[in-house]
Amino acid sequence: MLAILGGGAWGTALAFTGHRANLPVRLWAFEPEVAAEINASHRNQAYLPGIDLPAAITATSSLAEAVDGADIILLVTPAQHLRRIVSEAVPYMEAGVPLVICAKGIEQATGDLLSQAIAKPAAGHPIAVLSGPTFAREVASGLPTAVTVACEDSAVAERIVYALKSPMFRPYSSTDVVGVQVGGAVKNVIAIAAGVTIGLQFGENARAALVTRGLAEIVRLGTALGGRAETLMGLSGLGDLMLTCGSEQSRNMSLGIELAGGLNATEILAARTSVAEGAYTATAVHNLAQRLGIETPISTAVHNVLTGELDLAQAIGSLLERPVKAEVG
Repeated sequence: MLAILGGGAWGTALAFTGHRANLPVRLWAFEPEVAAEINASHRNQAYLPGIDLPAAITATSSLAEAVDGADIILLVTPAQHLRRIVSEAVPYMEAGVPLVICAKGIEQATGDLLSQAIAKPAAGHPIAVLSGPTFAREVASGLPTAVTVACEDSAVAERIVYALKSPMFRPYSSTDVVGVQVGGAVKNVIAIAAGVTIGLQFGENARAALVTRGLAEIVRLGTALGGRAETLMGLSGLGDLMLTCGSEQSRNMSLGIELAGGLNATEILAARTSVAEGAYTATAVHNLAQRLGIETPISTAVHNVLTGELDLAQAIGSLLERPVKAEVG
């Protein structure tokens, strides 16, 4: 049985994925009304409107009920709440069940990668990560998608790959848990900046340049934390970056577009039901970069705008006025 903790758009899309892989699926939603709607009308109008769910997918707002008898548990709650949710759910889990992090972020308060954040409460459970270029609506609709599943234990990664694969959902295995997480988290920050370039009508040249230099930041941070550069050139790095910075479907890119329109981050985020993880990850990346002694100018500029330390014009000036140098890293 596949348990999915998180009843947002991505968690609901992954419920489709499990169903198509012929797994029994139970979805946990924080909001009782979301679970009730899924069970009664097979819809999740709050987070994935207009899509009918298979009747075989059941939902609950009880963590104990959600994880009871689960063979694999997907963790799809917002990144900043993952440590707490896992701590609350672990007592109800069977021993040794793999936990698969499907959220994309870095814990803002600690700078921990999500695998680090849950390592202590999830002791005794293999921890894996699923990431890649995945718009939830496309996955739910059964459109072709490829992702990376990483676990330090390659056998566990392969077990998850074979459990979730279906004709339109192709997972690849990896052992680079750090690299896969960094790619998935930091691309959200770069996407906010990409949205600003579109909102300000800076043109496609500017967006391409920004995304390319953003990839350099992702590789710089990922390798400094122990990830592999080749991972960050794959699905969970470059692939996800291309998707998130190339479409206004991206919650993070649309946040950047709204920032360029004159709204501040507090106003934008307060009006949303979905989470733009990059808004929280930007600060974590900025703090990690300072701690590690590496440069992440785009991520720092996004952090400064979101926190109000700089306005957009000042942040853009800080990037454009940087000294010229050789294009190495």
